[in-house]
Amino acid sequence: MIAQRFEKVFDKKAQISGFTPGRVNLIGEHTDYNGGMVLPTALPLGVSIAFSPRNDDRIQIWSDKFEDLARRKTDDAPNDHWSDYIVGAVKMAIEAGYLKRGADIAVETNLPFGAGISSSAAVTVGLLKLARDLAGSTSSEKEIAILARRVENEYIGMPCGIMDQMAVAIAHPGQALALDTNTLNYQLIDLPTTHDMAVIHSGQFRQLNEGRYKERKEECDAIKVALGRENICQMTDVEFASLSSLPNTLRRRARHCMTEHRRTVEAVTCLRDSHISRLGELMNESHVSMREDFEITIPPVDALVADAISFGGIGARQTGGGFGGCIVACIERGKRQAWQSELLSKHTDAFLVC
Repeated sequence: MIAQRFEKVFDKKAQISGFTPGRVNLIGEHTDYNGGMVLPTALPLGVSIAFSPRNDDRIQIWSDKFEDLARRKTDDAPNDHWSDYIVGAVKMAIEAGYLKRGADIAVETNLPFGAGISSSAAVTVGLLKLARDLAGSTSSEKEIAILARRVENEYIGMPCGIMDQMAVAIAHPGQALALDTNTLNYQLIDLPTTHDMAVIHSGQFRQLNEGRYKERKEECDAIKVALGRENICQMTDVEFASLSSLPNTLRRRARHCMTEHRRTVEAVTCLRDSHISRLGELMNESHVSMREDFEITIPPVDALVADAISFGGIGARQTGGGFGGCIVACIERGKRQAWQSELLSKHTDAFLVC
């Protein structure tokens, strides 16, 4: 239990503790910062946090993933340390009025890092929610998600959208969050009981701040300038045709944004109406678009997706920002064990997440 671990590390009781899930995105990749639809679901895995405010500006952080206690201050700039996200969340909690000064914090997680299943969002959202609750604030889950996104955008310098933060703040395991990132309107949809959404790590760990994620964001920003609109995912066919003078690379990026949004809108209906076979087809089409038009997949992930389908999956695709990490596959519940064993026997670097 995280509360007991906190007491052992800091020799005092935590004032509050809680759990925040990770998420996997079923479909709708790189649409959240382009005004499109996304369809993530909360995972049974996640992050447990316990903390107590301090009367000074120190931030002390214990994590089960690292040996040393991190000792930071509330005015620290990010320095590529594992504790940066937590420091950013503390700074945002102070700005929001949830905290006055520093904090002692303990964190445990069973989410693999660099997997594309939102370990960073779970940490920032989880800490902000606990700070809000301890302060007695009435801020909504949506407001918490917005603050958590600001941690990544403004403090860390990662130009992510808001899908991850909304998913882990609002959804619960067994639910998908159909989110229109243009309006932040959403609906929760129960996952089918006849099929599993299996998450398999490719064994290829990714690092989004290496620059390729930012490159795609910059390419989409160029498309926004060309179209004169922010929500480029919702461009019309006529608007897409008007991009004929742009370089071919940008046109392909635009095509992914437009078609991925449309696939996700249809996928929401399929999930709600239990049309699972069509949902699987849309997942497959999404992966092709990520591979051919958005160019964010790598060969080991492509091979894993291809075999996930050929071994009996209803649909499969890379999930997350790209360049490694996890795939998500839809598989009939009764066939999962045999499918999973065959897939992992062939792909020896891959491993089951959930």
